[in-house]
Amino acid sequence: MFAYCTDPSLLQGLAWLSCYLTSGTHLLFYASFGTVLLLLAITAPIALLFGFGGAMASRSRIAPLRWFGGIYTSMVRGVPDIIFFLFVPIALDQGFEWVRHQVLCDSDAPVRQGNDFVVCAAAKLPLNDAAPWVHDVYGIFLAVIAFSIVFGAFAANVLSGAMAAVPRAQLETAEAYGMSPAQVNRRVLIPQMWTYALPGLSNLWMILIKATPLLFLLGVEDIVYWARELGGSKTSAFTYPHPDWRLYYFLAILVFYLGMTWISERVLGRVMRRLSRGQATLGGEAERKGAPA
Repeated sequence: MFAYCTDPSLLQGLAWLSCYLTSGTHLLFYASFGTVLLLLAITAPIALLFGFGGAMASRSRIAPLRWFGGIYTSMVRGVPDIIFFLFVPIALDQGFEWVRHQVLCDSDAPVRQGNDFVVCAAAKLPLNDAAPWVHDVYGIFLAVIAFSIVFGAFAANVLSGAMAAVPRAQLETAEAYGMSPAQVNRRVLIPQMWTYALPGLSNLWMILIKATPLLFLLGVEDIVYWARELGGSKTSAFTYPHPDWRLYYFLAILVFYLGMTWISERVLGRVMRRLSRGQATLGGEAERKGAPA
């Protein structure tokens, strides 16, 4: 990064530290914070969409849809998260490769050969000669799907409870005015439910933030991966030898997550107060009286 970093063995003190903290691997470490933020930015709306679909399905008058919504919510919530975080990427990866094998490979050999899953080179995802960033993007894509399925089930449970909390009298009044079930949902139920859902969704957002280190288990080079790699003891065989500094790297990660939590609490608190304004809820009553929600 700096001109004087050409020969780190001649550096000492702050000059050595400045070169160490701006090395190529450290730049990847700093970029991995962006990977975590990107995962949150993409996963949160997709998980909310999955949750909304699951909640609406569980309230459907069509029995198969209602069964699907109930099974999705109960099954995912009842299985340890780490099982889904490991199972979903593997299942999706093999599913994609199986489809590509059927289309691209001229072979009658089964893809299941004992315990091995074997496809031709053209069906591999990503391809062996693909650029490193393609492998990274593909890994993040699988991670987003896994996170979205798991947290979508929790969101479905929260939204379903929020829909049930909307006063029945409001729905009956809308029906008495001649609204169809779809109009009641669109104009009364869905707008009203967010006030009841936000506390649960806020807690779910915090859990999602805490779950992002699981990216490490999916092979994504996230902040936990780089903290372990960079913080471990380095001998003189390395460009920047140093003792075990993992404590300081993980302390930096701790500060990052505490900062994310602090910012999230402030933003979600303001959103909650805004949604509660004028509503017949405890939050709305406190807002009306000028007390903190």
